[in-house]
Amino acid sequence: MAIRAVLFDFGGVYTSSPFSLFAEAAAELGATPEHMLDLVFGPYDRDTDHPWHRLERGELSLLEARDAIIALAADAGLAFDPLAILARMAKGGGAREAVVAATRRLRERGLRMALVTNNAREFSAGWRAMLPLAELFDAVIDSSEVGMRKPDPAIFSLALRELGDIAPEHAVFLDDFPGNVAAARRLGMHGVLVEDDPSGALAELERLLR
Repeated sequence: MAIRAVLFDFGGVYTSSPFSLFAEAAAELGATPEHMLDLVFGPYDRDTDHPWHRLERGELSLLEARDAIIALAADAGLAFDPLAILARMAKGGGAREAVVAATRRLRERGLRMALVTNNAREFSAGWRAMLPLAELFDAVIDSSEVGMRKPDPAIFSLALRELGDIAPEHAVFLDDFPGNVAAARRLGMHGVLVEDDPSGALAELERLLR
């Protein structure tokens, strides 16, 4: 069945994973990375009322989410400022040129292109400056603007409508979180998991497009 649209995540796809530096912060606090991830970001395979999820849905400000996460950490016997951890995570490199170049080629081939990101309003200017969004994408779906976040299937359905009512089976979604890829597949889309080296995911995408 012919693919008509490709949907990309942002962090961990167009950039190296921002979570790669997370283990260092956890070790300094005497916590496991898994525990810290759950405290700061909540379960990423589900959409819940964790403060970070509410932040990404635009329901809380960054400072409100910060205060709520500090309280959760205190209940777990830990004291840290999540904004300090986020600042460390933000020290990664710029956009992956190989993924940007692949996106340009796909659009030149006539495919409909969308970016679907879980993000916070306060981060918008920073990540948007990293890519020529208007050149690469027909639709940009920011969770904090639309009030829904991955893995909620509604955000994928919204993206497909924005691209011109593309049927799920005619679309591919690339993300670095298995839970988000699985959610896209449950909706009927093709899902591709992006690992630390994105070349494997780009090769799999090309196979799907043949």
